Amino acid sequence: MSDNCRIPPSRVVWFFSLAAIGCLADLVTKQLVFASPVLYRGSEWWLIEGHIGIQKSLNEGALFGIGQGNVWLFAFFSIAAALAIPIWLFGFRAARERWLTLALGCVLGGILGNLYDRLGLHGLDWGVFDPTRAGQRVYAVRDFLLVQWDASLVWPNFNIADSLLVFGACALLVQSFFCSLNPSQSCRSTDRIDT
Repeated sequence: MSDNCRIPPSRVVWFFSLAAIGCLADLVTKQLVFASPVLYRGSEWWLIEGHIGIQKSLNEGALFGIGQGNVWLFAFFSIAAALAIPIWLFGFRAARERWLTLALGCVLGGILGNLYDRLGLHGLDWGVFDPTRAGQRVYAVRDFLLVQWDASLVWPNFNIADSLLVFGACALLVQSFFCSLNPSQSCRSTDRIDT
C-alpha cells in the first residue's frame, strides 16, 4: 500500500475528538437545561426577546418531529450509523480527506447525543411533562433551543446534537461539490499525510 493510502493518525484523533466533544457539549447543555427548576414545561426563557430562547420539549420522533413514537426504529438506525461511519472512514480509508473526517466527526457526535436520549439513559420520568404518563421513563430526545421570527414563524425546538447533524450534513454537501476525488485518484490524493 502506498504512503498516500495510509490514514494519518491525526485523522483518527480529530474524528473521535470531534465526536466526543460534540456529544459531551450536547449532553451537558441538555442536563443543565432539564435540571433547571426555573424552566418548567412550556415556559420560555428569552435570550433575545421573542426570537431566541430556551424551552424544554421532548421529541419521540426524528427531525421536525417526523415519525413520532418510532423511538426504537430511530435508535436502531442511530446505532447502525454510529458503527458504519468509523468503519467506512477508517476501514475503507475515506478519512484521507480532512473535510470528510470533520463532517462525519460532527455527525457522529450528533448521533451519539440523541441516541443517549432515545435509549432513556438520562433517566427522566414523563410525570413532569405528561401527568398521564407519570412513572414511565422518557425515551425521547431532549430539545431546548427555541428560535422564532414571531409567534407565527416558530422553528421546531432543537439541541446541540441536531446542530451537529445539520452542520455535518452541510459539510458533506460542500465536500461532495468541492473535495471529491476521481476514482483513479483514490490513492494519490493531493491531501498528503499530515500529523
